[in-house]
Amino acid sequence: MQVGDVEDAVGADGSITQPPRISQLFRIAQEGGRPLQVCAPMVRYSKLPFRMLVREYGVDVTYTPMILAHEFVRSHIARDSDFTTCQAEREPTPDGKQHALIAQFASSEPTEFARAAELIAPWVDGVDLNCGCPQSWAIKEGIGCFLMENPELVASMVRASKARLGPSKSVSCKIRIHKDLNQTIRWVSVLEEAGVDFITVHGRTRSQQSSTPPDFDAIKTLKQCVGVPVLANGDVYSAKDVKQIVAMTGVDGVMAARGILENPALFAGHGSAPAECVRRFLKHAVRYPMPFQLVLHHFAELTVRMPEVTKKERRRLMDCRDLIDLIDFVEDKWRL
Repeated sequence: MQVGDVEDAVGADGSITQPPRISQLFRIAQEGGRPLQVCAPMVRYSKLPFRMLVREYGVDVTYTPMILAHEFVRSHIARDSDFTTCQAEREPTPDGKQHALIAQFASSEPTEFARAAELIAPWVDGVDLNCGCPQSWAIKEGIGCFLMENPELVASMVRASKARLGPSKSVSCKIRIHKDLNQTIRWVSVLEEAGVDFITVHGRTRSQQSSTPPDFDAIKTLKQCVGVPVLANGDVYSAKDVKQIVAMTGVDGVMAARGILENPALFAGHGSAPAECVRRFLKHAVRYPMPFQLVLHHFAELTVRMPEVTKKERRRLMDCRDLIDLIDFVEDKWRL
């Protein structure tokens, strides 16, 4: 199915079922002559305040941080800690723009992944299986990049979650590439046969560091081999990067991680985070509380490329002890 061919489906009982919202957003972006604009799942950082912020600067799809499925299923404390949302996150922005929220899980067991997907389904538009985390602890646990060598297991997790969720929610996978790209081609073919709705490709192998340039030729080849939409991930720091990556790969969308952490207005065409971005994030951090140290880390990222913030001011910023200190700093600096 091509991206533009999204239609309502007829269920076994003759009822009309809506396609996943993500499919509609792929179609809208395609009709607008642009790629889908996506904020990556980032450990700690993809919390509700940051997701609410990037929605205001052109992002179509946001992700939760990676959630361990077995913890999410077994513990209500983990569920409360790992995922928070609000009514506004399910609604269009004031300009009428629709968005989708995807929950990313790490798992190695089909029933466990499907159960976690079912639990979170009322509050999200789809779930994503992390098959690309390269950290040693994840591989030891049999999740993340460990799954790159187990395509049939991943396919069974896709099928199990789709059976639980039904057609109105998407099921996707985020992957890295193998040294032998033919192995990745076979893998994504297995995922497509299992019914995966779209795939995100991080253009590095599991052993490559972020300093290694992504292999966009590999992403282009993978895009040509599958019929489902493909997102490209890796080294997205500006609107210019987005255009170049789409031109090089032909992908349907682009996912930003480190670049959007430093500049949440990246997709809106800003070269660095504007001062207004600071005020907006502070508003969301007050409205949807999270640990102060995490708020401070966000501000450190936000201001790292802002030309008007001096080294002395950054030191003062990092000396803030609580939210009141931070608010005072922002008011003194920007009179916001």
